[in-house]
Amino acid sequence: MGRITNKMSRDFGINGYNVCTCCLLKKIAPMADQKQQESINPWGLKSWTYLSSLRQHSPLIQCITNFVSMDIMANTLLAAGASPAMVHSILEIPDFTPHTQSVLINVGTLTPDWLPAMKAAAGVANQLGKPWVLDPAAVGASSFRLKACLELIELKPTVIRGNGSEIIALSMASIGSTKGADSLHESKDAVESAKSLAKSSGSIVAISGSVDFVTDGERVVGAHNGVPMMQKITASGCAVTALIAAFVAVDPTHAFEATASAFSVFGLAGEIAMELAKGPASLRMHLIDTLHGLDQDTVLHGVTISNFS
Repeated sequence: MGRITNKMSRDFGINGYNVCTCCLLKKIAPMADQKQQESINPWGLKSWTYLSSLRQHSPLIQCITNFVSMDIMANTLLAAGASPAMVHSILEIPDFTPHTQSVLINVGTLTPDWLPAMKAAAGVANQLGKPWVLDPAAVGASSFRLKACLELIELKPTVIRGNGSEIIALSMASIGSTKGADSLHESKDAVESAKSLAKSSGSIVAISGSVDFVTDGERVVGAHNGVPMMQKITASGCAVTALIAAFVAVDPTHAFEATASAFSVFGLAGEIAMELAKGPASLRMHLIDTLHGLDQDTVLHGVTISNFS
């Protein structure tokens, strides 16, 4: 089948199911000739594979997150097809976490009372071979927050997603100038820090920004979808971390590809929503609606991811 076959013939394990992108390609274009098949966006095909599998299997995603982000994270997960659970009591971790397909830990409104539950959930996920994702919100704002995140990284998150400033702070293991959860750095300025962090932690590291970068320490790709006004929606970064956790849940063995695809799908939904929005509030509403309604053709042709390594 030419170039697409060579790049994408491997099977994707989806919670015990095998989803082959070549098989999906045959379904998408059964009558297409080789040249037409080669013109299909390979990242668009991967992204649609993840999104359609997410909708089909609706994995349970446990979110231990901040109070500000709970609503938009839950609605993002529901709109995409996942099943969110905002369970953060340490008393529930032993009974509940084993039933999840992925765990998300966000330290946005971190307190000493919540940290033990975060560590316990990450520990259960590791013990059972389940993926978990860390969002180190405002990690450079205080020594308490930095120490907590470094301790969580020792529990081997599958993915770490932060903005440029957060990734630089984690890589350097130091606090400094801060603007809270907002970034003082462009995402491109944090790529080398992200590669270093990925190598030291063993995690996929993702940087949000005008271009969303993803690295495993060697490979680097950039997702170019999105609009600037998405930064004016409270906890939009937290929401995309939730979508990353959901995509990784359906294919834990390809967390790099799942993370990049989640970035791009979320950004693509934002681009389409922006055409209907009048400001941040209406963009938020249309973003969730658009994510829910994304179809195959839109994803195949709209996802924009490029290789930087």
